[in-house]
Amino acid sequence: MNIIQVANYEEMSKHAAQYIIEKVRANPYIKLGLATGSTPKRTYQELVKDHRENGTTYQHVQTINLDEYIGLPKTDPNSYHYFMRRHLFDHLDIPSEQIHMPSGTADDLLKECVRYEQLIKEIGGVDLQLLGIGQNGHIGFNEPGTSFKSRTHIVSLAESTRIANSTFFPSLEEVPTRAITVGISTILDSREILLLASGSAKAHALKRLITEGIHEEFPASALKLHSHVTIIADAEALKFV
Repeated sequence: MNIIQVANYEEMSKHAAQYIIEKVRANPYIKLGLATGSTPKRTYQELVKDHRENGTTYQHVQTINLDEYIGLPKTDPNSYHYFMRRHLFDHLDIPSEQIHMPSGTADDLLKECVRYEQLIKEIGGVDLQLLGIGQNGHIGFNEPGTSFKSRTHIVSLAESTRIANSTFFPSLEEVPTRAITVGISTILDSREILLLASGSAKAHALKRLITEGIHEEFPASALKLHSHVTIIADAEALKFV
């Protein structure tokens, strides 16, 4: 793992955005795996800013999002479809047919898992996968105990994950209890992985990732099995390392 320490969230976001921009410029047909949540939000704002000011194009880029809540329609402000369009897709020149996200409202969720996994294979896999890390070590929505051999699947969200995500909802009761997520094996198939971490709330998880062994009770530890992982983290997130 290559660890890049930065001063704060803003610097992490700018560094991550520049990392992605350089990859897009080098390979206009790149397939980007994307994450949601507060961690990459500012990174996406920086990508939008660069697109407006410098004209970096996404006309040939394909995106593959990691996950989506089950039961939330695409128009729900708390859905990941809505989040991605609001913070990124609606502000880039990327064609809508090149944006891929799992559906949390599919009539047959198991078939949706199979469809999404097959889609990833058909487009040639992910070139650069952007990740955050949960306080319990989840990547995507792969909670502790998830098999490292897992592919796109349905998960029951850990209470700690629901509590962490409740800041985006009116109340904890309204946070969905299930989600559809790309599996750990699928994540590891990515040619390159970029993990972002910011703030003291992620410090223990990052310490475990960097200093402890590989085991399924800590999903992020699977990243140690990958040959090309870069971590960009601020000083608070790295304070125990």
